[in-house]
Amino acid sequence: MYKRRGLIVLFFKPRMMSPSYLPLSDSMAHTQRWPQQGWALLQLYLVVSFSGSEEPVCGYRGDPESPQLSKDGDILLGGIFSFHSSWKNQKDTYMQQPQPLQCTSLNFRDFQFAQAMLFAIEEINKSSDLLPGISLGYILYDSCGSIARSVKVALSLANGNDVESALSKETCLRPAQVQVIMGETSSSPCMAIATVIGPLNIPMISHFATCACLSDKTKYPSFLRTIPSDYHQSRALAHLVKHFGWTWVGAIRTNDDYGNNGMATFTETAQQLGICLEYSVSFFRTDPAEKIQNIIEVIKSSTSKVIVAFLSHMDMDVLIHELSHHNLTGYQWVGSEGWIFDSQTAALDRYHILDGAIGLSIPKAHVTGLKEFMMDLKQFKQSESSAGADRECTGHEDLTGVQNSFTDMSLMPIFNNVYKGVYAVAHALHKLLNCDKTCNNSVKLEPFMVRCHIKKINFKTKEGDEVHFNEDGDPPARYEIINWQPRENDAVDFVTVGLHDASLPPDKQLDLQSDSIIWVPVSVCSEKCPPGTRKVLQKGKPVCCYDCVQCADGEISNTTDSFTCVRCDPEFWPNERRDACIKKEAVFLSYEEIMGALLTAASLFGTCMTAAVAFIFFRYRKTPIVRANNSELSFLLLFSLTLCFLCSLTFIGRPSEWSCMLRHTAFGITFVLCISCVLGKTMVVLMAFRSTLPGSNVMKWFGPAQQRLSVLGFTLIQVIICVLWLTISPPFPFKNFKELKDKIILECALGSPVGFWAVLGYIGLLAILCFIFAFLARKLPDNFNEAKFITFSMLIFCAVWITFIPAYVSSPGKFSVAVEIFAILASSFGLLICIFVPKCYVILLKPEKNTKKNMMGKGAPKSN
Repeated sequence: MYKRRGLIVLFFKPRMMSPSYLPLSDSMAHTQRWPQQGWALLQLYLVVSFSGSEEPVCGYRGDPESPQLSKDGDILLGGIFSFHSSWKNQKDTYMQQPQPLQCTSLNFRDFQFAQAMLFAIEEINKSSDLLPGISLGYILYDSCGSIARSVKVALSLANGNDVESALSKETCLRPAQVQVIMGETSSSPCMAIATVIGPLNIPMISHFATCACLSDKTKYPSFLRTIPSDYHQSRALAHLVKHFGWTWVGAIRTNDDYGNNGMATFTETAQQLGICLEYSVSFFRTDPAEKIQNIIEVIKSSTSKVIVAFLSHMDMDVLIHELSHHNLTGYQWVGSEGWIFDSQTAALDRYHILDGAIGLSIPKAHVTGLKEFMMDLKQFKQSESSAGADRECTGHEDLTGVQNSFTDMSLMPIFNNVYKGVYAVAHALHKLLNCDKTCNNSVKLEPFMVRCHIKKINFKTKEGDEVHFNEDGDPPARYEIINWQPRENDAVDFVTVGLHDASLPPDKQLDLQSDSIIWVPVSVCSEKCPPGTRKVLQKGKPVCCYDCVQCADGEISNTTDSFTCVRCDPEFWPNERRDACIKKEAVFLSYEEIMGALLTAASLFGTCMTAAVAFIFFRYRKTPIVRANNSELSFLLLFSLTLCFLCSLTFIGRPSEWSCMLRHTAFGITFVLCISCVLGKTMVVLMAFRSTLPGSNVMKWFGPAQQRLSVLGFTLIQVIICVLWLTISPPFPFKNFKELKDKIILECALGSPVGFWAVLGYIGLLAILCFIFAFLARKLPDNFNEAKFITFSMLIFCAVWITFIPAYVSSPGKFSVAVEIFAILASSFGLLICIFVPKCYVILLKPEKNTKKNMMGKGAPKSN
């Protein structure tokens, strides 16, 4: 118990919770569960309450800790490294005090990190430019990979609780034993240590703890590091995956703060970039074999071909062992800096499971003299019995030809991080002690002052590396992109294929040389949707799983993986691929197409036929059959029929403003003229036979002048209707987009439907009157009673136009025009053939009947 004036600081060592006397599996599980469940344990170490004014007297509880490596100096630096990676399982009987933790499994990596620290200290002590006259010492502890032990030795570094001081009654008001703590290697131990020493303001500098959570200065105010935060690495990995178009990936992480926090940031960024995780599983190297086997089964059953592994090298080594048993090759591995450039991991991959792996690593570095320093064993001459060896180390062994993890220099970037951390402390002390040629030894060093000066340092190492920290205690985030490329002798080359610099603008951070990369597969849940289709998400699956559905009629998509289709403008229509809008074809009844050509030919044939009949009538104009029944009306009728045939041509061709107004009005007026003539001829026949009755003078009221006036009057009414139609709402050219989806129908809009149907209705009224009069005169005595033929022609005329109405209404586009032309031609041919062909037959083939007597029915009687 430490007693201070007004303050009592109590340290408890809870027997039931210490990993040193838990079973191996339980204690390792305790190690990995520390961030979630171990904060209460930390609070037991440090409890603050009020006290009276007792004298400051120190007492020690528990067993003292002895450092593994130490050296005296004017200023001491502490270090915590996992020289061993595990410990022996001990059973607790609860009858006596548990024995100290017995560490096993020598970890050469962390021993190399410690050597890098010692090298930097030796180099600084020999320098006359940095801390002149001041010697740096060190105290290094082994944490054995145990978080609880890491906290305990951190307190030892802060308190100086070695054996000698533990037995003394000296004051507790002295400063901390060390000014800074170097280490730990992993994130979870660093979180625990930084939580404990944070209130003591002792700075801690880690060389390999990358968890983004350690950037939170409210929780870890005294923590700094010389390796970038995983926040940048996780985002860089997501952008790397996106660069290769991998949208369907699996994820495996270490079940600790490093893996869980790193994967959480990766997942968040991946979702923003449209990347989906088919699965995300976690494990720790001490987990039961069944759990790792389950992960193997998940990989086997998955469809993704890319696996993002946010693992430490120790967990990756365990996973490789299981992957090799199942020969799980053919996957693209994307790795974090924890294992991607580790040569020992590559050496374990004897079945080439990880060939072609790609990931981020700390940029390559070189520290001059460090390799030679590590190979020199004189400084470490001591008995190796503590490590389990049977012979002593003389210090004169030659390691030049030895190839093992101790002589492996592939982790030089991490050694450089340790090196830069020690130099950062030295530069801060140099400024704090106002060193020039000598240093001011009278300055009383306080840990919080050292921490403040470390945060402000900015210098370059002898190799040219710039060292400084941001407000979160993190260095600039720069990574090399490493690709595993196998060689002929089963070795692996770590080939640098790109760089990632988080300090650059987002679009320039990733610089990748894709041509240098081997083994880049395709890993998608669904293939990209080509232009002309849109994505429809599959129910119950991530957004990366979708179906490609062709755009609907009238819509296009001109980009890959489009979620929506865009509707084309009314005058445009999608092409066959539906990736572009093309101008719709304008369709109308033209002279070039077959239907238009046939109708034109029929119109011209009718015109010619009418002209031929007119010529015959003119040639035989003085014959009785021509002179009978008002030849003047016959010629006027032939003229009107010619106009009827010709007006049908106005319906063919591209509609224009003038053609639209002309076609309907010309049709209406010429047909009324035609029907008026027929009506006049019918009335002449009827009146002629009425005038033969005694006392009847009807013909004087319906002579040639009255006949002309009737035709003119009937036609004038139609002209008035057409003028009103054209004045109020005339027909106009119209683009019809509704009838045909992929074509524009050019037609003439009626303008006023009332006007159109008034024109047709008036023609129908005259046709009905004509039919009635002809029907009444059909049985009048005469060898050539024209009323019979007029009746038949009117029947044809009415039948044609009655069937025209539904056909016209139901026919789309140019076919409605064709129906109207057909009705015009059919009715015109009906009138021409029924009224004039019989007369031409008599004129040309039966001239003997073309006599007045025969016309009057007074010819010679027929022979028996």
